[in-house]
Amino acid sequence: MDAPNTIRPAPALKPARIRGSRRVADRALRIACLAATVLGAFVLGSILLMLIVEGARGFSPLLFTQPTPGPGSEGGGIANAILGSLVLTGIGILIATPIGLMAGTYLAEYGRGSKLAEVIRFLNDILLSAPSILIGLFVYTLMVRPMGTYSGWAGGVALAIIATPVIVRTTEDMLRLVPGTLREAGVALGAPMSTVIRSVTWRAASAGIVTGIILALARIAGETAPLLFTALNNNSWFSPDLMGGVANLPVMIYQFALSPYPNWQQLAWAGALLITMTILLLSVVARFVIKPQRAR
Repeated sequence: MDAPNTIRPAPALKPARIRGSRRVADRALRIACLAATVLGAFVLGSILLMLIVEGARGFSPLLFTQPTPGPGSEGGGIANAILGSLVLTGIGILIATPIGLMAGTYLAEYGRGSKLAEVIRFLNDILLSAPSILIGLFVYTLMVRPMGTYSGWAGGVALAIIATPVIVRTTEDMLRLVPGTLREAGVALGAPMSTVIRSVTWRAASAGIVTGIILALARIAGETAPLLFTALNNNSWFSPDLMGGVANLPVMIYQFALSPYPNWQQLAWAGALLITMTILLLSVVARFVIKPQRAR
């Protein structure tokens, strides 16, 4: 007989048998997921390859030094559209970044559980999904009609409205990922909440916040609809006060791609490739800038 205090080992569990139908379903789902991945990669790769092949034909020194040509003329470039896009995008990001950063910080740090924060999040979600053409019509009614003319300022405001909700959402999400112990440590040292946010939480979430700003920049870099109602376009250089039509790459690509002139169509391909390369370069630079901060 076994001793009364002897502990008997538990019987070994037999591995559960997997039914043949479940194996078939698992393999079928894997094949379907792989096929969808390959199909998506093929479509995106085909678009990118076509953009590179067609756009590279139009690249030349004149592309970056000459303004857009008139209808039916040969030569020319897109220098005025490039400069106009840089100005409009810069105005939009300069307006949207402080507003989005402050609003996202309030939602993450001060407005947890408050009614006002819930309302702001709801409105921010609406702006995230709002069609850009409606934002263009809104700014047209707000600025273009009272001014009596299209302007780069109206285009910059329209782009800022599109970029702001992206920065707000990203900033709030990144700040919520910061451990609460870091805030508690800062407060325990006697630092006010504003100092803790500037020196601790913003620094800890800087990588994600910068990524959100880049995402917002990528979002507005190719927007066409709001600029059609605000900045429109111009085949010459814009005035220093940004009043009147301001040339920009998205509207130029839209108009030139639909034109019957081969020269304009070639410039449209070159402009589309230039926008794609610029966004890719920004993403790569941001990764190299953020990487040392993560290593700290």
